[in-house]
This record gives sequence, C-alpha cells and structure tokens, in this order.
Amino acid sequence: MPKAKYNCIYNDLKEKIETEVYAYQEIMPSENTLAEKYQCSRNTVRRALSELTANGYIQPIHGKGTRNIFKPSPQTAFTVGGIESFRESAARNRQIPSTKVLQFAEITTDEKISRRTGFPEGSSLYYLQRLRFLDGKPLILDHNYFLKELTPGLTAEIAERSVYDYLEAVLGLNISTSKRTLTVEHTTQVDERYLELKDYNCMAVITSQTYNADGIQFEYTQSRHRPDYFRFQDVATRKK
Repeated sequence: MPKAKYNCIYNDLKEKIETEVYAYQEIMPSENTLAEKYQCSRNTVRRALSELTANGYIQPIHGKGTRNIFKPSPQTAFTVGGIESFRESAARNRQIPSTKVLQFAEITTDEKISRRTGFPEGSSLYYLQRLRFLDGKPLILDHNYFLKELTPGLTAEIAERSVYDYLEAVLGLNISTSKRTLTVEHTTQVDERYLELKDYNCMAVITSQTYNADGIQFEYTQSRHRPDYFRFQDVATRKK
C-alpha cells in the first residue's frame, strides 16, 4: 500500500475535520465514496480512517458508518499519545509558532545529568534552552538534551527552525517512542525571567525520553508550560 497515498488522504480528511468542512458529530462519507473521490482502493482509505480513529478524530459506529468526534478547541492542545514537533502542533492548532534559542552548548554527561536524563555517563550531548512563542506569546520553556552521536551537526540555527525536521529529513533518524511524565512544579528563576507568569507560582511540566527505531535514547526534554495555556489531550479506549 503506497504510504504517500493514504497519508495524503489522512491529511486532507484531517484538515477538513479541523476546519469543520465535516461538522462535529456528522457521519463521514462511506469508504466506497472516499475511494471513488480519491481514486484509490478501499484498503488505502481504510488505513487513513484507521489513523484518524487512533488520533481521536473519528469513531466507527457499527451499522452506521464513521462519526466525526473532533470538536475544535479555542485553547492550544498538545498530544500525549503522539510525537509531534512544536511546529506540527502549532499548525494543528492553527497558531503561529516561533522559537528563540537562549542557550546552545556541547556537554559531557556527568553523574547528575545521567541520573536526570538517562544518558550514560561520559556521553557527548547537545544542550539547548529554547523559549517557545505561540502567536507572539512566550508560553513554553524547553530544556533539551540530544545525544550527539545520533544527532550530529545540530546547531542553534537548526534548533530555531525545527530539530525534528533536521533529524528526519536530513539525518534520516527514525523517531519511534517517547516515554513521558506530567508533573506540576514550582517556578524557577529562569521561568520567571523568560515567561510572563503573572501571579502564577507553578508550571505544568512534561518530561520525556525519546528513542529511535533501534530503542536507543537520543533525546531528553523537560518542557515547562505556563499553566493557563497548558492543555494536553489523549485518546483512550476501554479494553474488555
């Protein structure tokens, strides 16, 4: 099955759902109708619909077809279950992203960093501190550690655009799995310096360890979010 074909169908249907061409709770066109529209097999359409189901956009209803269950939200919503870059999530939320690199350094993992990140002592890492803006507002402060061996040539200029674009498109890195922890933590002096926190004294924090297809960790990130703009979503199904 050609991946490019079902990806195009997935992206087109996803955009139509997000922009309410297909309204919330509307029954989607049948597989036969979509196969005819996109000039492809039902299996290709079924693959695209399966991914939309997995990502919480639609829900198959026995005997009725597939219902649109996506409801647009006025607030930014990041995903818990999927792996998105900052720019990808901003595009999905129809927001304008920008990034300012505050620090960029090459470091060697010591015992303290190893305990925090999971990288072995002695590993060569890139350390980045990045301030993330959405629609011009400084809302997220990221602390990133990348394993230099798997991310060679990373620069501050690349980090201001998209690290994941560079890793996948240029280096050919296969990004596979991310383990995440969500916590609430007190603000730090760095948070208070760069984020407009108003009266907030805490941050919503996402900590992640991300692995390539060989099961090797190449990234550790602590992403610190201003709490009034923090919203993560996931799709869950009940197992019987």
